[in-house]
Amino acid sequence: MNFAFSEEQEELRRSVRRFMEDRSPMTEVRRLMETTEGFDRGVWSQMADQLGLQSLVVPEAYGGAGFSFVELAIVLEEAGAALFGAPLFSTVALAATALMASDDEPAKADLLPGIASGDTIATVALTEESGRWDLDGVSLRATPSGGGWVLDGHKMFVLDGHTADLLLVAARSDAGVGLFAVDAGAPGLVRTPLATMDQTRKQARLELSGTPARLVGEDGGAGPVLARMLDLAAVALAAEQVGGAQRCLDMSVQYAKERIQFGRPIGSFQAIKHKCADMLMQVESAKSAAYYAAWAAAEGSDELPVVASLAKSYCSEAYFHAAAENIQIHGGIGFTWEHDAHLYFKRAKSSELLFGDPAYHRELLAQRIGI
Repeated sequence: MNFAFSEEQEELRRSVRRFMEDRSPMTEVRRLMETTEGFDRGVWSQMADQLGLQSLVVPEAYGGAGFSFVELAIVLEEAGAALFGAPLFSTVALAATALMASDDEPAKADLLPGIASGDTIATVALTEESGRWDLDGVSLRATPSGGGWVLDGHKMFVLDGHTADLLLVAARSDAGVGLFAVDAGAPGLVRTPLATMDQTRKQARLELSGTPARLVGEDGGAGPVLARMLDLAAVALAAEQVGGAQRCLDMSVQYAKERIQFGRPIGSFQAIKHKCADMLMQVESAKSAAYYAAWAAAEGSDELPVVASLAKSYCSEAYFHAAAENIQIHGGIGFTWEHDAHLYFKRAKSSELLFGDPAYHRELLAQRIGI
């Protein structure tokens, strides 16, 4: 069993890193985070045309490249390091994985090619006012109407919900929770951008009033689909968190080498050495957890539910610790708006809460291993 990355995978990493450096430097991240959309549609198209990132894990039968979740984890790690604001995570790690987990072949044939080509921006709307990331939190109603379905209710904290072309909405009918596809222009749909602490990742509130929708899969049968999507989303987010944590470590070490106090670099002081060493240990451990979880996802391992929660809980804490220590090592300048440290701190905190905080995933992990 070999967990080392192949030369092709390392080349993918280098290509994505170059793309992020060229198309999404921090100056551009700061510019776009002040906009309502939060991303450049031209860069989104280039990402599809030049690198094919949207198609990476979509099977070839649906117009994708057919690579594994390991390759997606590599891409998201680099995206996390760059604080990339385009809806790659919501489109691929959420919507595409939800569709691929479904048994609805007509829906997959209709919807996945647009995602793979980059023509369709998509997301999943699961959470409501309660902020719960499980099916018990779904109260939005789905009602049969004229051979189709209509949805009534609202969703909160929907990643890229105000810019997505396709919304996969979890709704409850008499049979249970189902998954429904809603077009962005559907009547009765109102999308409102939310003010978020992390301005580099946009969220929205959705209001649906008699909104027509297409059932994906069976009525009331979305439980296994959403469960797998949430596990894969946790793995994907862990990879993204590893990228951000590594960038925080790199920023801290570089500054510790350059900042001179009392005639010597601050990196020579024992307190700073200890901080950097602790960060390194946590970042490397987080990488091990995230990479193993990505391998489990790629191989279809039965361990996936367990290692997904393990990776999400550990990587969340490692990223937040690295982001906080990055500010401390930078001292006064680390607290300023002009420095990038606070952007990583905000992303780390929002990612820690997304799909459940570390305590939630540790409890889930305990349940899954029978403790």
